[in-house]
Amino acid sequence: MKISKKYYLGLDVGGTSFVAGIVDESYNIIAKEGISAKIGNTVDELVYNMADVSKKAIQKAGLSIDNISSWGICMPSNINPKTNLLVHANCFGWKNIPIYDYLKKHIPLPIYIANDANGATYGEILAGSASQYSTALMLTLGTGVGGGIIIDNKIYAGADNMGAELGHTKLMYDGALCTCGQKGCLEAYCSATALIRAANEAVRKEPSSLILSLAKNNENNINGEIICRAAIDGDPVAIKLLDDYTSYLAAGISSLVVIFRPEVIMLGGGIAHAGDLILKPVNQKLRIYTHAGDEIGVPPVICASLGNDAGIIGAAFLEKIM
Repeated sequence: MKISKKYYLGLDVGGTSFVAGIVDESYNIIAKEGISAKIGNTVDELVYNMADVSKKAIQKAGLSIDNISSWGICMPSNINPKTNLLVHANCFGWKNIPIYDYLKKHIPLPIYIANDANGATYGEILAGSASQYSTALMLTLGTGVGGGIIIDNKIYAGADNMGAELGHTKLMYDGALCTCGQKGCLEAYCSATALIRAANEAVRKEPSSLILSLAKNNENNINGEIICRAAIDGDPVAIKLLDDYTSYLAAGISSLVVIFRPEVIMLGGGIAHAGDLILKPVNQKLRIYTHAGDEIGVPPVICASLGNDAGIIGAAFLEKIM
């Protein structure tokens, strides 16, 4: 049977899992397949897994390679457009890998690769909460802080394709140590990891905090959800933690606003699930912290809507912009 519709293969590569999806021309994911990735595997093994899960997604959709337009991949990495080398992928320990050569051995399709946060932002502007805009930023607030920039419906990553590392913009000179080795990065203050670290320090000083009670008196159980629940219930320690957190976040976003003036800013990741508990104070503080915020105005800060599917959709349609 001849299939006239066009389909796209998108692969979202994470540090611990790979998820591939088949996406139609209307941005619907019609089939999806996932696999766990084992850190420490060789490049050959990991690329084999990337291809294998992608092939399984095609099969699950009842399609063949001939029905697929291209293979788009979003992964935590930087690709040098001049050499096509994957310059750096911290989660796998990869440096200067000829990634396209490895991938072409497995799937005979045009291949497009983008940084994972950029790809997720692109997915949101295609089919998510930023679909009515053409210029947007996104921050993903998870274990770290990822970031993506879309300008005029295209990914912006700088002249050398190594930019848009929004989590590593400087928030504070000589501040808290970041996982990247620098000090004072936005990630060191606005990741879920940073919030939990601050909560651990706070409950040691105030052990009567509801946070510790909700965590069953075990600091290791403290997470963003518990902190937010304690704040909703009126715990002063949790309220102070979120006040500080949203202040840091609004201050970081304010710098991005004055540089890029996007139409909208999206928040993704686990912390964003708190909704208005985070969004309301960030939007209020952003107007105060941003240069000429009252006169010029500031873009709205909203929640991303696609979750993990954003990376699949963004990856699938990379051929349209690369």
